[in-house]
Amino acid sequence: MSQSLHKICEPQASYAKQQESNTQKFNFRLSSTGEVEEISETRMAIEAPLSKLTQLPIWDLAFRPWFISATALSVISLSIWILFLHGKISPLSGDGISPLVWHIHEMLFGFGATIAVGFLLTAAQTWTKIRSLNGLGLLLLTSIWLAVRFLLLSNSVNLQLLAIALQALWWLISIGFLAYMVLRAKSRRNYQFIPLLSAMMLLNLAFLLADIFGDTELALHLSRSAILMFGLLVGIVGGRVIPFFTGRGAEGAQVKATPILDKLLPVVTLLGVSVFFSGHFIALPFTPAALLITAGVLHLLRLYCWDPLSTIKVPLLWSLHASYLALGLGLVLLGASYLTDTIRFADALHLITIGTIGGMILAMIARVSLGHTGRALKPHSSLNIAFALILFGAVARFTLPLLQQASWGWDIGAASWVIAFSLFLWHYTPILFSARR
Repeated sequence: MSQSLHKICEPQASYAKQQESNTQKFNFRLSSTGEVEEISETRMAIEAPLSKLTQLPIWDLAFRPWFISATALSVISLSIWILFLHGKISPLSGDGISPLVWHIHEMLFGFGATIAVGFLLTAAQTWTKIRSLNGLGLLLLTSIWLAVRFLLLSNSVNLQLLAIALQALWWLISIGFLAYMVLRAKSRRNYQFIPLLSAMMLLNLAFLLADIFGDTELALHLSRSAILMFGLLVGIVGGRVIPFFTGRGAEGAQVKATPILDKLLPVVTLLGVSVFFSGHFIALPFTPAALLITAGVLHLLRLYCWDPLSTIKVPLLWSLHASYLALGLGLVLLGASYLTDTIRFADALHLITIGTIGGMILAMIARVSLGHTGRALKPHSSLNIAFALILFGAVARFTLPLLQQASWGWDIGAASWVIAFSLFLWHYTPILFSARR
């Protein structure tokens, strides 16, 4: 009897031993369909570190990695550009993209557009209550963005074309995810960002392709059109956040609603951009001067209604007002450049690129980085210096060329930018890598 039992139990023990051996090689988990699936140790060895990596706070929302990386890019690329202008380094590439176009691209799209898209993807989670891009998806998209940066520095036209393809992929995924969020939530107020970002994507890609295939003049025109489109984006976002933040954060602020200006400004701005863009391709009987000046004046009127003087004691607010002031003045001066030779279009444009785009971005990322990580909206005191430096750099970059001191204008504008955004990196990198409080 005992022998019979032994024979019966023996295979059972062997089975248990075999199962023990199997559990050393395999683990189980529920699949997305609810079924049990087997995972090998090899797969787990690969997935475990990746899972830990993607769960780090830096991959929680797009603003974290993109604010850091895009800001660092602006500091590095602008330093390279100034050294190139002074003959300290050789041209960035022998074939394909020219140094000027590389400089414009990295500052306008590598920096500016990346920050803008990162902000919109972050804000969309608040608008829609839908989880925004995060984790592995965000890590992969950031990797694509980094690959573009390196490939654009290549001497190979084929690798630069690959960079353009990856840049297009970055845009399509970013816009697609934003569209998914706002459309699913039926957030109609935010539908406008989809065509606006799509237009910027097309300008970005056409800008690079035009230069690679030898038409640098067209590339420069497309970049200037993109800057004007960026001004439209600043007008839309600024029109929402500046009066809201001012009303809540500035003591005694008398902020007035501007419904007529809010509706009129996008129309006038789009007309101005359209005329400017079309003027390169067809002969028009008029210039965009009147439309640009009108848009600038409307921006200044709207700023007046937001009671900017009430924000003088609050750096996070006066910096926003100052950057918006630069937009209004910049558009007026761009229009004036068509009427007088004293003002160069390119110099007036830098009042917008440094003062508006740089200033608005610095003010917004300083605030968003604190707010979305659960910290008090009190930036380090050195950020007050950073805000002032950006404004100073914008004024110097515009005014010094008028005084026949263009080189000083370039140097001061660049140095102000590098110091200002380096201060941001110094104080905010640990915050953006840390968990929400």
